Amino acid sequence: MNSMYKVLIGLLSIVFLVGCSTTTQENVENYPDEQISLVVPFDTGGASDMVSRAVAMEMENELGVPVVIINKTGGSGAIGVYDVMASSPDGYRIGYVPVELSMYESLEIANVPPEDFEYLSRIMTIPPAITVPADAPYDTLEEFLDYAEEHPGEIQIGNSGTGSIWHIAAAALAQETGTSFNYVPFEGAAPAVSSLLGGHIDAVSVSPSEVKAGIDGGDLKVLAVMGEERDPIVPDVPTLQEEGIDLTLGAWGGFVAPKDTPQEIVDALDHAINKSMETDTFKRLAETNGLTPAYLSNEDFKEFVLGEYDFYNEFIPTIQMQ
Repeated sequence: MNSMYKVLIGLLSIVFLVGCSTTTQENVENYPDEQISLVVPFDTGGASDMVSRAVAMEMENELGVPVVIINKTGGSGAIGVYDVMASSPDGYRIGYVPVELSMYESLEIANVPPEDFEYLSRIMTIPPAITVPADAPYDTLEEFLDYAEEHPGEIQIGNSGTGSIWHIAAAALAQETGTSFNYVPFEGAAPAVSSLLGGHIDAVSVSPSEVKAGIDGGDLKVLAVMGEERDPIVPDVPTLQEEGIDLTLGAWGGFVAPKDTPQEIVDALDHAINKSMETDTFKRLAETNGLTPAYLSNEDFKEFVLGEYDFYNEFIPTIQMQ
């Protein structure tokens, strides 16, 4: 067990003990009658934050109370996710969860069992995009990988945190192609992209939406996406499969509540989130930013996450993370 894992377990266990309380039937019947906090475990500006804010705005209209975003970063999202896990199961503190939820234990980042939540809704899937400066000496993924092979470990590739899906994506690409990178973690995708734009790193493996401004400004170029299909933000960019690399990985996002949140509250929140996805605001956000709407209701979302947990527990030990 690594030291980071031990520290996170200790700190987060304290939060858990402080956060526990009960929910009465009267609270359930009157829900919601006060502000709801929605914890986003990453920095402002990234895909997780952006989509959470759009959903929160529409949830307010459906539920009739404010839904306020709280960005709580650290531990590749584990700090914010654990904050929700340790909160009172009354429906007033919920959270966005990323694919990393299914990886924390296998990466020894934190003890956050996926079964210790009530699942509300999955809302989207997102492919990783291998992105470099527009003036980089490689214009295709093949040229990029050839350079990496000739200069092992020299390419600094940024991600949204050690153990994040964007880190896993780059490490999986390296393993699949027999190359090596120098992985540079940041507290979220936005600061990683800023560092790339500033010339401090050589590449990022984040979502197309998170590099869109740099692409539009002519400062960045995407060499490949790692999803099953091409991404609408960069429709001319091939997938790894098209490049002859048998690898598909992707992020996903959804919302959870603390374990033992009453089913009536779970259903109300699931309904509000689903309704928010039907709005023009959400549809425009998804289309503009390359987010693939992928709704799953609470029971289906739970089954999906537990399946992802099993997959990554087998997959992660096979790849080189550093």
